[in-house]
Amino acid sequence: MSLLPWTPVFAVGLLTAHTWVNGLLLRRPSPAPSIVEFPVSVLLPLRDEAHRVRPCLESLLAQRGVAGMEIVVLDDGSSDGTAEVVRSVAAGDPRLRLVTGQPLPLGWLGKPYACQQLATHADPASRVLIFIDADVVLAPHAVAAAVGLLDGFDLISPYPRILAAGLGERLFQPLLQWSWQTFLPLRVAERSRRPSLAVAGGQLLVLTRVGYERAGGHAAVRDAVLEDIGLARAVKRTGGRIAVADGSRIASCHMYESWSDLERGYTKSLWASFGSPVGAAAVGLILVTLYTAPPLAAIVAAALGAWMSAAAAVTGYLLGVLGRVFSGRATGARVWPDALAHPVSIALLGWLVVRSYRFRRRGRLTWKGRPVEIGQPPESLP
Repeated sequence: MSLLPWTPVFAVGLLTAHTWVNGLLLRRPSPAPSIVEFPVSVLLPLRDEAHRVRPCLESLLAQRGVAGMEIVVLDDGSSDGTAEVVRSVAAGDPRLRLVTGQPLPLGWLGKPYACQQLATHADPASRVLIFIDADVVLAPHAVAAAVGLLDGFDLISPYPRILAAGLGERLFQPLLQWSWQTFLPLRVAERSRRPSLAVAGGQLLVLTRVGYERAGGHAAVRDAVLEDIGLARAVKRTGGRIAVADGSRIASCHMYESWSDLERGYTKSLWASFGSPVGAAAVGLILVTLYTAPPLAAIVAAALGAWMSAAAAVTGYLLGVLGRVFSGRATGARVWPDALAHPVSIALLGWLVVRSYRFRRRGRLTWKGRPVEIGQPPESLP
């Protein structure tokens, strides 16, 4: 009897086991963190976020357990009244400072430059810098808990619980955590000096000031579309230690409010996740073979009466679903019935990767009215 139909099943089984192990080893913040006695700067870049920044600001102002916390908010050329919303929520609270961003200089992308300016405006006495996005809402002890995770590390990425409302979000968003839980050996990556073994989520990044400045700050990733991963690699490259943590109990994040927002968001950045179109095609082929093809193969094999092949395909499909279940349970994501559609999620990923490369080739990658790549022609702006 040929073992060929079972070969992909063994591969999926090993990857699912790896997801499970990573979920057990994933670092988690203390439910009762110690009081942070030293200054901490929370840094929030904003560009046209008036419609959703209020919950984030309110959660920041409600933080407990940090003796000296400042919140620095940078309005990066907003045209929707973002600054007015910030002033309204702050209501004169001295912990919050609103600064106006400077025009984008040549050679910089928008978010890295906003973050670099924020670091410059942060209190020089702050030992920890926390970068947060406008779509993140923190639990009252989140800052203290996140700082506690830094013990022995220069950068911690506590991934928030990703909220997904619409069908497209529910299909795609869980792949964020599933991908690194499945393919990155977390504890090996923590010990390794290789920058390639780095993962981070820009929604919530916690760094020691020493590690941040030694890495060159955001100036080191001034033209990086994925500046979060770039910064993590810069920290590693300069001798720092980084780690990923489960931040689902201290933070939540609703990244995109509609399918069109999600489509635009991932189109601008997915191409940068791969070394080249050839590399992207190779990864895509592997993922589709392991996770999307099995249910289709099971139907075809059953129709042909090839019951052993059908059994292998069904087993592969169920193991892939189990991997999504392990990942979701480890990171607070929704599991049922969404995990059953994992093959569709992988197919959707492939489509968005193709779309991202196509838009890049045509010079149409933009975000919030700015080109995503340095040197992109102005006529590509909407």
